[in-house]
Amino acid sequence: MDLGLQGKVALVTASSQGMGRATALSLAREGAKVAMCARNQGPLDAAAVAIRKETKAEVFAFRADVSKAADIKGFVDATTAKWGGVDRLLVNAGGPPTGRLEALTEEQWSQAFELTFQSAVRLIRACAPSMKSRGGGSIVTLTSISVKQPIENLLLSNTMRAAVVGLVKTLARELAADKIRVNAVAPGWIATDRLIELMRMRSEREKRKYDDIVAEGLREVPLGRFGDPREVADLITYLLSERAVYMTGNVIQVDGGLYRGIH
Repeated sequence: MDLGLQGKVALVTASSQGMGRATALSLAREGAKVAMCARNQGPLDAAAVAIRKETKAEVFAFRADVSKAADIKGFVDATTAKWGGVDRLLVNAGGPPTGRLEALTEEQWSQAFELTFQSAVRLIRACAPSMKSRGGGSIVTLTSISVKQPIENLLLSNTMRAAVVGLVKTLARELAADKIRVNAVAPGWIATDRLIELMRMRSEREKRKYDDIVAEGLREVPLGRFGDPREVADLITYLLSERAVYMTGNVIQVDGGLYRGIH
């Protein structure tokens, strides 16, 4: 199936590892020109070299912290200068700290707002004018199953990611006239460093064996395993492609059946 991504400029944030890297690779395989960013230069460069070697695609790596407005502007400006604009955008960022209400500080709330919500606003604001001038585009925000089913001890993530869904739902209508689609993907338990970290922290907090925490998590997933980042990346790539031109304003989970709700 031709996804219509050949030659399209795709900007993928937080893409040195995990689902961001898997998406950058998936888009490169489809012939897109991929602009990648991450906070740490070494892992970012290594990811870009590996993707370029495997796919022979054009890949651009730019060090940026998406919680900082200046870094976002620099990344989008550099991509536009290199390739003339942006056609596709994956909004992605690392998760904010764990914690409950009493333990979280004012500073942590502010930092989570910048990292999870404001990064999405700024990235979309920076890329939308280019998409409009190029006849349209597609945006996906990478959120979490927590937007449908809040996760214990993740108050910051549960709150800020829900706000991102409000942004997606609103902009899907607002940008439709400019042929810009906006969707969200909500992964469940995906085998990433973040999931390992969360389970180790839970193990320490509850004074239980790590293996028991993992086994308990697996029992919650009807398909009996954690997801692979590539499986999330495939969905994102499809939503960013020309094959999904009638899809906007959606929040789609990829979770092996973890979510139990009706809606």
